[in-house]
Amino acid sequence: MRGLAVRAFALAFGLGAGLAAAQTDPADPSLGVVTASAILTLDQSRLFAESAYGKAVTARAADAESALAAENRRIETGLEQEERDLTERRKTTTAAEFALLADAFDTKVEAIRTAQDAKSRDIAQRRDEEQRRFVQVAGPVLGALMTEFGASVIIDKTVLILSLNAIDITAEAIVRLDAVLGDGSTAPAPQTPQQPAPDAPAPPVTPPTAP
Repeated sequence: MRGLAVRAFALAFGLGAGLAAAQTDPADPSLGVVTASAILTLDQSRLFAESAYGKAVTARAADAESALAAENRRIETGLEQEERDLTERRKTTTAAEFALLADAFDTKVEAIRTAQDAKSRDIAQRRDEEQRRFVQVAGPVLGALMTEFGASVIIDKTVLILSLNAIDITAEAIVRLDAVLGDGSTAPAPQTPQQPAPDAPAPPVTPPTAP
């Protein structure tokens, strides 16, 4: 674990080498807008939470959980009344008869608890499946951004100590994912890689500056 921490620390403070090779927009270098960088950063939590798809998933899960909680309260109220009625019947039934009634009630309560727990797990499972779908769609989008920036790695911002905002691609990634995935109500739009025209010259490759 110490070795991983040391490498993460070294990577964070070694960003200078990657940023030294970054190219800024010549139209206004003072803005520090990076057009090429070997290292990019991404806020993964924000990427999901602020995307149209992530917002829709979160809203659906919240609605489902709220509905289940309301259902649980209604069931609990009904069971409490049934328990009170069972307690009253104890006065007019034999011990053996009451034991059978009590066992039947306990079995019913346990079955209801099992069913409601299954509903809760189903909500969590659907949310996990939707998040996995998001990750699958996000992969090619992030890959395209890496290609455009000439980057070799995307690092989660949460592991960084210091970085330039100009290399953060979170906002652009959200825009592109919204265009591809939307809120998830329809199938993702097909992604067709952009190919240069047959007669177009290959773009120049700028070698990275030595640190």
